[in-house]
Amino acid sequence: MKIREIIVVEGKDDTQNVKRSVEADTLETNGSAVNEDTLVRIRHAQEKRGVIIFTDPDHPGQRIRNIVSQAVPGCKHAFMPRHEAKAKHDKGLGVEHASPEAIREALSHVYSMSEIENSDITQEDLVEYGLVGGATSKALREQLGERLKIGYTNGKQLYKRLTMFQITREEFVDAMEEILNEEGK
Repeated sequence: MKIREIIVVEGKDDTQNVKRSVEADTLETNGSAVNEDTLVRIRHAQEKRGVIIFTDPDHPGQRIRNIVSQAVPGCKHAFMPRHEAKAKHDKGLGVEHASPEAIREALSHVYSMSEIENSDITQEDLVEYGLVGGATSKALREQLGERLKIGYTNGKQLYKRLTMFQITREEFVDAMEEILNEEGK
């Protein structure tokens, strides 16, 4: 699998694992303190070939994603479920621990974000499907994020993520119905 865009990752180990899995070029942020020089390189990459942000499914990874997205409009995003990014023998979590199959899967479902004013998904839908305010809300959001390939988010950010990735109400309802049916609810 060859990727045209340049993939933004957190570090050298991520680069090595991505390059073992796909034919691609990467840029490393070297952690969550993304400096201006790195942002200049990412902007240049976006202008020339496009950029896919592919960070770890944790808080620092989300922080990097937010910094780069705000500084470099138009980036695409790839997400990996947490269970695909866990190290086998230690407590590590990240792209560097994922299997080549998991990396290819994440990079085959890339999203462009856009700020759209009117989503046909409502906050009431999130409550109705138990995605906020319930004992199982976190687990449901994890499953939804994995199913829709938009990554995990907390309850406050879920609506924004669904809107930014232009998830339709039909896609949302279908995914939630599948999740709930699998759980026997």
